[in-house]
Amino acid sequence: MDTRQLRHFLTVAETLHFGRAAQRLRMTQPPLSQSIRALERELGAELFVRTRRSVALSAFGEQWLPHVRALLQGHEALGATARRLLGGDLGRLEISFVSTADYSILPELVRRFRERHPQVELSLTEATSDVQIASLLEGRTHVGIILPDGQESLPEPLRYRRLASEPLVAAVPESWVEQRRILPTRGRLARSAVVASPLVLFPRHVAPLFYDKVVGYCSAAGGQVAIVQHAIQMQTIVSLVSAGMGIALVPASLRRLARSGVRYLDLQDSPSLEMGMVWRGDRMSPVLDNFLRMAGA
Repeated sequence: MDTRQLRHFLTVAETLHFGRAAQRLRMTQPPLSQSIRALERELGAELFVRTRRSVALSAFGEQWLPHVRALLQGHEALGATARRLLGGDLGRLEISFVSTADYSILPELVRRFRERHPQVELSLTEATSDVQIASLLEGRTHVGIILPDGQESLPEPLRYRRLASEPLVAAVPESWVEQRRILPTRGRLARSAVVASPLVLFPRHVAPLFYDKVVGYCSAAGGQVAIVQHAIQMQTIVSLVSAGMGIALVPASLRRLARSGVRYLDLQDSPSLEMGMVWRGDRMSPVLDNFLRMAGA
């Protein structure tokens, strides 16, 4: 049984006339009749009830017809499906991202990609930069949005491209401002005030560049950094600030994370934090290529 025989059956079933079916198939009637008889022998059942004047589907042929039609329609769609896969309009894309991206560049990237490629299935997973890099190397993720540890430190075959940079701001307990424990000047927090306050911060192995920027910012004022708590999620860090455990230096986009008991203050001589995309250069796909192109990579 092959698709040629199935098309013969479908055409005869639609016309209920071997002569007209042969014309539609652009073949002569005897080979068509032989093809149908061979198919019936293979199935062990008649597909048509034939008389000298008419052709009708058998009870079995009538029940089998929709299955054959569905199979042939799927077969015909394979070419179009292949073209959509090769064009990156169909498939799956696994995206991982650091929590800071959820408040800055990620929503816009996802919105734009869905508008252009609505049939691509997106899977989004929040993870720290180190976890993302391991996942990419193991082939479990297609692209990640990370806080880089310097482009030169990425192992082969990973590739990196900068996406955005934004200043850091201070997330401070609202009560500290009200109690004048924190004294902003014209809405800005002085570097010395940061040094004098307990800090909530990422562990260094999770985001080395981020960690070093915060520590370097404080060290430039000649102070010793007092880290009271480490946390790996921005939401957790801001929650600890809300609880009055300390202050945190966070990307300015975190202002969108409104949390009761937290106030965001600009910093004096604020450092900037870079964010970028990372992917495997040896495992490209049309879907990934479209995403990178759309994101400016």
